[in-house]
Amino acid sequence: MPHYGIEESIRGTFMSLLTDRTVFQNAWVVDDVFAAAQRWIDFYGVGPFYVMEHLDLHQIKYRGSDSTLDISVALAQAGPVQIELIQQFNPEPSAYRDVVPEGQSGYHHFCVWTHDFDADQTAFEDAGFATATQGASPDGSVRFAYYDTRALCGVMTEVVNPGEGLVARNEMIKQVAADWDGSDPIRITTADGYRVP
Repeated sequence: MPHYGIEESIRGTFMSLLTDRTVFQNAWVVDDVFAAAQRWIDFYGVGPFYVMEHLDLHQIKYRGSDSTLDISVALAQAGPVQIELIQQFNPEPSAYRDVVPEGQSGYHHFCVWTHDFDADQTAFEDAGFATATQGASPDGSVRFAYYDTRALCGVMTEVVNPGEGLVARNEMIKQVAADWDGSDPIRITTADGYRVP
């Protein structure tokens, strides 16, 4: 049986690599998060998109060095899979820019949950897949990392722990999408709900 060029040692690691193999999100880096969301709405009927502008992210590192990250994201649910659109504003290198040059758009990563962030990070790095970008929410309840798995599957792999607030937000987006009547297709999140552009 062929193993597609994956060395025996790496295959052994990957058999038990992830603490959760649930792929719940596909993500694209885009040059305009609002325009990209509108294309998904118009062509695929996916929505509504919840836009979070200039996320407050902490403990950002790019390939081991301290960095900064200024991004806005749009999230919507398409059946069992969440769609994420990401726009980066600052010029620093990042996992996003490693794959999609500034001013362009393209598929970037899929995301899985982790139930042991440090163990999964060690497993990825021991298998030869560098941590391209990592960070956390302001209170540290959510940690995320992008691993450079392009040699394995052509894109990055994001791993994130299921913090209570993150899970609740994702469930809300899923439920709203299931009952969506087409109103307010783009919703900019606010402290008390959302506003439309």
